[in-house]
Amino acid sequence: MNEKQVPVGSRFGTRTTADEVLAGLDLSGKRAIVTGGHSGLGLETTRALARAGATVIIGARNVEAARHAVVGVNGVQIERLDLSSLDSVRRFAEGIIAAGHSIDIVINSAGIMACPQTRVGDGWEAQFATNHLGHFALVNRVWPAISRNARIVSVSSGGHQISGIRWNDVQFETGYDKWQAYGQSKTANALFALHLDRLAQGAGIRAFSLHPGKILTPLQRHLSKEDMIGAGWIDADGNPIDPTFKTPSQGAATQLWAATSPQLDGMGGLYCEDCEVAKRAIDGKPGGVSDHATDPEQAECLWALSARLTGIDALAARQMR
Repeated sequence: MNEKQVPVGSRFGTRTTADEVLAGLDLSGKRAIVTGGHSGLGLETTRALARAGATVIIGARNVEAARHAVVGVNGVQIERLDLSSLDSVRRFAEGIIAAGHSIDIVINSAGIMACPQTRVGDGWEAQFATNHLGHFALVNRVWPAISRNARIVSVSSGGHQISGIRWNDVQFETGYDKWQAYGQSKTANALFALHLDRLAQGAGIRAFSLHPGKILTPLQRHLSKEDMIGAGWIDADGNPIDPTFKTPSQGAATQLWAATSPQLDGMGGLYCEDCEVAKRAIDGKPGGVSDHATDPEQAECLWALSARLTGIDALAARQMR
C-alpha cells in the first residue's frame, strides 16, 4: 500500500473551480496534452489551461467535433487520437515527436463508462483498452518528448472501488458486467500512475491519479435516462437532484490541481480527490482510495501486462526488481 496518502492541507475543496485552481499561475510557454480535451471535463480543462497561457494539444477521435467545441479558445491544437487503436496512438505520438514539441503536462482525461460489451484491438475489453491501455501506450509513445519536471495525470474515478484488477479474467472472457469492467479500468488508471511515478521520478517526472467527482457529462452516453433516475442522479425531467454532483468546471479542478499545484512539488504516485490528496477509503463511508488501487506490487504487474499487450515499454530500463 502507498502510505503517502495523506492530505497536504490544500486551500481548495469540493466546489473549487478550474479557474480558481489556476488563479495566479502563469503557464505561458508550457505545453499540455489533454486527451478528450474537447468534451466534458476535458473541455473545461482545455479552456482553463489556455486561459492560464498554456498551449494545449487535444487528442480527439472526432476532429471536426473538437474544432467546433473549442471555437474561440486560443492556443489549442487538435490531433486525431482514437485510444482504442494502437495505430492511432502511434500516429498521434509520432506527430508530437516529429514537431519537436516538449510536453510539460499530460492529462489523460478521455474515457468511456459502462458501455455494452465491445471488443477492440486484439480482442480486448473496450473499457480496459480505451481507459487504460490506450493511455499507457500514449505515454510510452510520447516519452521522448516529455520534459523534465513534467506531470502526468490519469483521471481515475471513485468507481475504482467497484473492482480491482481481475487477474484471472482481465478481458471478461467468461461473462461481462459493465460496471465491473468500468471499475477495473479505473483501478488500472490509478495503478498506472503509481508505477509510472516510481519509474519516472528520477527524471523529475511525477504522476498522479484522481477522482474528479460526480458530474453529468457525455461520459454517461451509454446510460439510459431510467438508469440515471434509478441511481438518484436526475429526476424525471432530467434535472440533477444529487446534491453531491459537481459542475464540469468543479469536476475539472482536481486534475488541474494535480497537474500544476506547487503543493505537490516533490511528490507523486498519489490518488487525489476534491483538490487534495485522498485519504484511504473506509468501508461504509464515501470517498477515499481503496487499497487495491495503491498496491505497488499490483501496479508493477499491471505495467508488465500492459507492456506485453501493447508491445511498448519506453521505461523498461528503469524497471526496479
